[in-house]
Amino acid sequence: MRSLLAAALTWLLGAFALLSGLAPLRAQGWNDPVRCASNDGHYARCVMPWRDARLMKQESKAACVRGDTWGVERGVLWVDRGCRGLFVAGDRWGGRDDDRYDDRYRDRDRYGDRDDDRGHWRPGPGWDRQIRLQCDSNKKRYQMCQVDVGPRGHARLVRQLSDARCTEGYSWGWNRAGVWVAHGCRGQFVVDRRW
Repeated sequence: MRSLLAAALTWLLGAFALLSGLAPLRAQGWNDPVRCASNDGHYARCVMPWRDARLMKQESKAACVRGDTWGVERGVLWVDRGCRGLFVAGDRWGGRDDDRYDDRYRDRDRYGDRDDDRGHWRPGPGWDRQIRLQCDSNKKRYQMCQVDVGPRGHARLVRQLSDARCTEGYSWGWNRAGVWVAHGCRGQFVVDRRW
């Protein structure tokens, strides 16, 4: 009976992943790494069985930097701008002295990243800033304009460029991954990126 329930749950999770645009969750153990890839530099999301993740092995020439080209949002792993790698549970390894700890992550201070007072990863100086961008819904199609807003950031419309009305929550909005537009909204936006 348990195996039947497990198979049904796996099927349901796979169906949800396909419908939501996430890479499907393969039958895997808690300690199995998850491969997530930004193909052709595009933003991608991957299902993972953990609440947080760490980069175990970078497989791309493009840099994989947490908070910039990869991260975790609401339990979903995301990658962007060519980052491709193997990821494991965020609490899988104990700390910096572990031999298996990824070198890039261990030496992150060299790249300007640092821990906060509680030992959590934080981006380096200059990460918190204001970013201006234009995002267009051509032919009334949904469009995601990617920029990492950060966990405490937000976005706002500063100038509507389209005849179609730009209404927050209907024809434009934002989330941690950036600004989205739909229904013909074209506009200039300001993202206040805050960690």
